[in-house]
Amino acid sequence: MKSPIAVVILAAGAGTRMKSALPKVLHRLANRPMLAHVLANAAALKPSRIVGVVAPGATEVARAFAPHPTVVQLKPLGTGHAAKAALGALKGHDGPVLIVFGDAPLVTTGSLRKLVAACRKAGAAVGVLGFIARDPTPYGRLIEQDGELVKIVESKDADAKERAVAFSNSGVMCIEGKLIATLLDAIRNDNVKREFYLTDAVRLAREAGHKAIAVAGEEAEFLGINSRSELAAAEQALQQRLRAAAMAGGVTMTDPGTVWLSADTKFGTDVTIGPNVRFGPGVTVGSDTVINAFCDIEGVRIGRGVLVGPFARIRPGSEVADGVHIGNFVELKATRMAKGAKANHLAYLGDSDIGAGSNIGAGTIAVNYDGYGKHRTVIGADVFIGSNSSLVAPLKVGRGANVTAGSVVTEDVPANALAFGRARQVTKKGRAAALRAKLKNRAAALKKAAAERPGKK
Repeated sequence: MKSPIAVVILAAGAGTRMKSALPKVLHRLANRPMLAHVLANAAALKPSRIVGVVAPGATEVARAFAPHPTVVQLKPLGTGHAAKAALGALKGHDGPVLIVFGDAPLVTTGSLRKLVAACRKAGAAVGVLGFIARDPTPYGRLIEQDGELVKIVESKDADAKERAVAFSNSGVMCIEGKLIATLLDAIRNDNVKREFYLTDAVRLAREAGHKAIAVAGEEAEFLGINSRSELAAAEQALQQRLRAAAMAGGVTMTDPGTVWLSADTKFGTDVTIGPNVRFGPGVTVGSDTVINAFCDIEGVRIGRGVLVGPFARIRPGSEVADGVHIGNFVELKATRMAKGAKANHLAYLGDSDIGAGSNIGAGTIAVNYDGYGKHRTVIGADVFIGSNSSLVAPLKVGRGANVTAGSVVTEDVPANALAFGRARQVTKKGRAAALRAKLKNRAAALKKAAAERPGKK
């Protein structure tokens, strides 16, 4: 039986270039903190334990690791020093130890698994995840010989031949658990920065007669995030990955580059998405559903065969059953629409339950807020709500009822009842011309008065 994997996540970096009170690893990509991406990718390996290394006082970051334990790197003395801080939490573990970074959310589970598998196959004490860089200038170079990793050379220390090597260090490392304490203890800070470099583990392993290897991943996985502009670049890369996965799963996107997904967005098959659509956290979309252009959707489960938009907004807490229509300029907030219900135009439905087969006319408002509290509107099945109606909650409209257009409804409507809630129309024949003359004269008088005001040129 293979030895279990342990994962150490280094998350003690200050991230001062982010210019933010929020710790760097808690900045969001695809509506999820970057650290949460790293944790999810690590957890997919089913490790025996995950240990976080945090800076002193980093309570927010420590909470983000829960339920996994954290240890504190008391001083920022380099990556080797940070990894060493985790040794106590690794006590008793003798399998591979993956060391990854909390600000590297794009490193895939597949690459991590590939690194561990390669180390096991080669019997390597140390394995390093690398990539072929288009511009390797900022990176340490992975120098190989006869299929083994000989050393990692920092760019500033590389000679001309080494600088020509494009195979670059990502920082992600796998170390054999039985050797990790010995290797980390042997790292010295005899360098200009007086820091303990994790990369020295390669040299130390080889000096002790052990094998080191390097495994290649894709460059896009290793985008550094130390500034807002780099965060934006990582967001773009992650969105491209999410879109590609969605389309591979059977989703059609008219203009993929304008569709923005969250890390947890889920789609059925044969979903069609128009341009300029944003999916916030917590969205599931059923098969055969069409999301038209310029929709904003968050925190909702959408059923099969639903038509949404264009220009619709669905806010958190909503549920949309099969066959529902949500048309242009319709907004739902904490609203449940049952099977086949329709709101095709210009409606606000907040804190509402809309029964199966019911039709909500254009301009309808569920008046859910009285200035002090939110109240629900409950509409039964097969109800017709006429256009330009205001439904003042708390309110119940029974099954099969009909609310006429332009009504303001403040009392419950029984099943199969017809409800009028509007003022009586008054018609005065032949009076339109007199009214127009009156309004015209008033406008002329106002214009004349304005022209005669002191200081008016």
